[in-house]
Amino acid sequence: MESGPAIFAGVVFALFGAGLLTWTGTRLRRREPVALGVSRVASATAAGVAGTAALALGAYCLTRL
Repeated sequence: MESGPAIFAGVVFALFGAGLLTWTGTRLRRREPVALGVSRVASATAAGVAGTAALALGAYCLTRL
C-alpha cells in the first residue's frame, strides 16, 4: 500500500531532476543565460545542484520500496 506513493514521488523527482539538468546543459551549450539577471556561473551551479539533489531524492524514494 505504501509503495504506490513512493514510486510516484520517485518518478516525479527523477523526471524533474533529469529535465532540469538537461535544460541547464542545453542553455549553457547555446551560451544563453540560465536565469535572467544572475551570473551565468551562479545560476548554472544552483540549477545543477537542484537537479542533482532531485535525482538523488528520486533514487532514494525508488530504493525504499
